[in-house]
Amino acid sequence: MGGDKAPHIVVEGAHLAREKFPEAKFIIYGDEAQIRPLVKKYEGLESVMEVRHTPDRVTAEDKPANALRHGRNSSMRLAIDTVAKGEADCVISAGNTGALMAMAKFSLKVMPGIHRPAIATYMPTKVAGHGTIFMDLGANAECTSQNLLEFAVLGGVFSREIFKIPEPRIALLNIGSEAMKGDELVKAASEVFAAARLPGKYVGYAEGNEIMTGDFDVVVTDGFTGNVTLKTMEGTASLIKHMMKEAFKSSWWVKLGMVLCLPSLPGLLIIYMALKKFSKRIDPRYYNGASLLGLKGLCIKSHGGTDGIGFANAIGVAAGLAANRFTDKVETELRRLGFEGHIEPLPEVTS
Repeated sequence: MGGDKAPHIVVEGAHLAREKFPEAKFIIYGDEAQIRPLVKKYEGLESVMEVRHTPDRVTAEDKPANALRHGRNSSMRLAIDTVAKGEADCVISAGNTGALMAMAKFSLKVMPGIHRPAIATYMPTKVAGHGTIFMDLGANAECTSQNLLEFAVLGGVFSREIFKIPEPRIALLNIGSEAMKGDELVKAASEVFAAARLPGKYVGYAEGNEIMTGDFDVVVTDGFTGNVTLKTMEGTASLIKHMMKEAFKSSWWVKLGMVLCLPSLPGLLIIYMALKKFSKRIDPRYYNGASLLGLKGLCIKSHGGTDGIGFANAIGVAAGLAANRFTDKVETELRRLGFEGHIEPLPEVTS
């Protein structure tokens, strides 16, 4: 029931996801009176979707503590508990991020050596077939250097296990590449990173304009900075698409000029297909689905403003992680690294 256009986008997303994951089955929590008619619209969906009714839901305005305290029968909490009980492999929600984090941490528990889970996503880069893991995206607005170290470990394992990068290049987001740049938190974290055992190589600072260059495999920051950065990127992508559309339909002269410049109809089709491919590559819906790393169960956060296509992609992220037994691999890697919170951080300065 979470998200700007729920529950429609959730049901539609499940239907679309079946094309790529035909063996997937779904348990959906919420207002059955709203959900059931939507399910009936899609042929065959009823046979793989169990609807479990609850009138309670977490709203966008609910504070995490209040949701955790009073939302035991909400659709969000019941969905998370289904994973905790082993009835489902993962939970996906487009609802309140703070409430999802609080409930997931309470119900699923965190892995040994991890104090705070972090939200991570896959960012496209200039290098074809290569993406950067960017975290935290908003779960932890204030962090310590120890928290950032834990994020780096989780991101490094994610990069190694899912994208098969033997030695991920791990960087800290900063306002410059020089050692003297940044606030005290970033400087302290850099020293901790350099001294710690990581599932990859610490390569120093990354600036904001370097996240998508392909020079890094994991970029770590606090949740406040990460969320602002992500939203800025999404807004920029949306602006570019809007400006391109406006430019191409600005006047009949532009349209006529495009036709006259082309030798044939196939040429026009080629340009159309190229523009469509470009539009898809910068469309945030196709990168939807951020993972809450550090939990003992899989939990995926979908963007609240997404549509059915975006939610289907979030389901795809969940299905891929479940098929790879990602949680088991992370716990194994944490044990191999001996990462149980024993590394002594430098004196903390919160952001």
